[in-house]
Amino acid sequence: MPSKAKNIYWAVRRVWNSRNSGQMLAAWENQTGDRVLPDDHFETMVYYADGVVNMYQLRQWYEPLKALNEQSPVVLVCRSVSSALALLEESPVPVVYGGRIEDIENLVNRQRFKTVLYVNQNTRNFQMMRFATMLHVFISHGESDKSYMTSGQMKCYDYAFIAGDAAANRLSQALMGYDVPSRTKRIGRPQLDTVASGGVPLPDDDRTVVFYAPTWEGDRPSMSYGSLASHGVAMTQALLASGRHRLIVRSHPRTGVVSAEHKAASDEIAALIAQANLADPSANHVFDQTPTFDWQLQAADLCITDVSAAALDWLATGKPLIVTKPASRNAVLPDAGYLATLDLLPAKKAGEIVAVLDEVSADTGLAQEREKWVTYYFGDTTPGTPTAAFLQACRELREERDRLMAELPAEQSPGNSPSDAHREITELEEIEFES
Repeated sequence: MPSKAKNIYWAVRRVWNSRNSGQMLAAWENQTGDRVLPDDHFETMVYYADGVVNMYQLRQWYEPLKALNEQSPVVLVCRSVSSALALLEESPVPVVYGGRIEDIENLVNRQRFKTVLYVNQNTRNFQMMRFATMLHVFISHGESDKSYMTSGQMKCYDYAFIAGDAAANRLSQALMGYDVPSRTKRIGRPQLDTVASGGVPLPDDDRTVVFYAPTWEGDRPSMSYGSLASHGVAMTQALLASGRHRLIVRSHPRTGVVSAEHKAASDEIAALIAQANLADPSANHVFDQTPTFDWQLQAADLCITDVSAAALDWLATGKPLIVTKPASRNAVLPDAGYLATLDLLPAKKAGEIVAVLDEVSADTGLAQEREKWVTYYFGDTTPGTPTAAFLQACRELREERDRLMAELPAEQSPGNSPSDAHREITELEEIEFES
């Protein structure tokens, strides 16, 4: 731990002033006491208020953020020290830990932030959004037809970056009083430009590689899309028994947070894969625990997933896809878009997955439909185009922020520090949240 901690950037280092024991001095320091973070430097903040379990939401943005950092210095701000420690090992941009709201104030006052990017809807985002000298932008962590993608929380941000026509239409139909053309910027899916590295090496043989990527069980009835407990074990048994498939299973990082049944199904699938590999070492089935979601899209020939962002990430490959039908009647199914056109796989047919995959793979009409939907969801997927659109959108917002700030009369320029009363309320809210 010490080797990691010595390089963490702390937003505030609290030390007692010997001349006034009631005063805390703020400084940019690491654990060794050295000033390591330049003042008046960073223009873009990526705000992350979640724990380690949700770091997958950030990982998919690493490559676009590296490109952005070359144009506008980027810093990743964590509200959890465990996340900061973990991200320090892998983040391509500097990491700052700011556990208390005064840490964030100190950070904002020392830097030149023009935009703040948010990858999820954590309730603590609202603490950051009260700062009025920057534009707040929701960039999400995937493109999907989940109800999450039309949350009224979208209205809280100055802008949202969206992938394409599908997202624009989805928001227009779902959100009252939300001006989609003026509040969103289309950037495609910059992650499509990432060349996958690492992953698990697989033999080049005649086996068909099937990627099963179930989502988690969800934290509310309307989003209970996960198929592990209803479909997963039966499909795994059938595919392992076929002798002509190689299976990659990647359970969602949040699997089991709500449902022990889903966690048990995931563990049983891992055990089945281990047994199958012992019986036939050449099979090379994989229970995937690698940190990134990218190499699987290139390694696999077909995908089975749920109503989730993984379905649309796979859609962009153009390869055959099966989407499961949620076992829960309370799950809200898409009534428009690509997933609404598919025959979702019910749990009662999970054991017939081999025949279903053969049928879908041979259907040329489905292949043509997939090509059409890729454009609808992601726009121009020419390599490099989505990343260029992301960088252009960020540039436009930095310029807009500067223009808006210049138009404010000096006496009306918004401050970043709250009143003492506001600080007291904010800190009480933090305590309640953390408890």
